[in-house]
Amino acid sequence: MAKIVTLTPNPSVDVSTSIENVVPTLKLRCRSQRRDPGGGGVNVARVVKRLGGDVEAILPVGGFTGQMLRRLIDDEGIPTRLVEVEAETREDFFVSELNTRAQYRFILPGLPLREPEWRECLSALAATLPPPRFVVGSGSLPPGVPTDFYAQAATIARRLGAKFLLDTSGIPLATAVERGVHLFKPNLHEMSELTGSELATQEDWLLMACALIDKGKAEIIALSLGHLGAMLVTRHQTLRARALPIAPISAVGAGDSFLGALVFGLANEATLPDAFRLAVAAGAAALINEGTELCRPADAYALAAEVKIETI
Repeated sequence: MAKIVTLTPNPSVDVSTSIENVVPTLKLRCRSQRRDPGGGGVNVARVVKRLGGDVEAILPVGGFTGQMLRRLIDDEGIPTRLVEVEAETREDFFVSELNTRAQYRFILPGLPLREPEWRECLSALAATLPPPRFVVGSGSLPPGVPTDFYAQAATIARRLGAKFLLDTSGIPLATAVERGVHLFKPNLHEMSELTGSELATQEDWLLMACALIDKGKAEIIALSLGHLGAMLVTRHQTLRARALPIAPISAVGAGDSFLGALVFGLANEATLPDAFRLAVAAGAAALINEGTELCRPADAYALAAEVKIETI
C-alpha cells in the first residue's frame, strides 16, 4: 500500500486556454486548449508520483466528466480508489490573457454528493491496509458534504497511525484544525480568517502560528506568503524562504505543487529544511507551466539549488 494517500472530495477536470484579450459580448477565439486532472488532492498525488513517490488517490467520480477524469489520472500512472457517484464531476476553466498576462480562474462549486457517497470516501480511507504514513486532504468541499468532513478524515488518519496534512479554507479548515492535524497549509488570508487577526508582519505570522501549535491544533504550519515566499513553523523551529524571481505563466497549482513536494520529502525521510526547500522550489516551478500542468521534477530540483532557507 502507498506511503501517501490523498483524499479529494471535489475533484475536477481543469480546462485551460489562452487568448489575446478578454472582452465582453464578442465570440472569443482561443488559441489552444488542454485538459488536466484537478482538485487539490489529485494535484498533490500527481506531484508526488512525478517525483517518484509512493502515492494513491481516493476521490469520487461521476458522469461523462468523471470518466474523463479517470482517464486523465490513469494516463499519469497514479493508483486510485474511485467512488462512483451520481453527480457529474465538475469542470474548472482557466483563461490566460496574453496581452496583459492576467489569468482568469473560473471555479465551479461541483454538484452535491449524497450522504452515502461522501461517507464511502471516508470508508475507503478507513479501509486502507496496510496503513499509509501520510494522508493528505486537499481542496474544497462540494455541496452536500458536511463542513467537518476533513475533521472526520483526520480522526480516521489518527486511527490508522498516519499523519494528516490539510489544505483547505474557511469553516472546513477551522473545524479540522480545532480537532487537530499534523500539518496544514494556509495562505495569509486563510490564516487571518482562521485566527481572526490581522497579520501584517512576520512577527504577527509567527505569533499566530506558534499559538496554534502550542494549543495542539497542529504540529507544523506551512504558511504560504505569495510573492513574499513561505514560512514553515514547528514547536522548535521556524524556517523562512523568500520567493524566487520567476515571471509566472500560470499560478494554478503552485500551492498543490508545494504541498506535494513537501509530503514527498517528509515521506522519504528528508530533513525538514530539505523538504521545505524542495516544496518552495516545486511551487515556483509550477509557475512556469501552462494551465494545471504543475511542476516538472527537473525544474523543481534545479530551482531547489536557488532556494535560500533562513532560520528565524
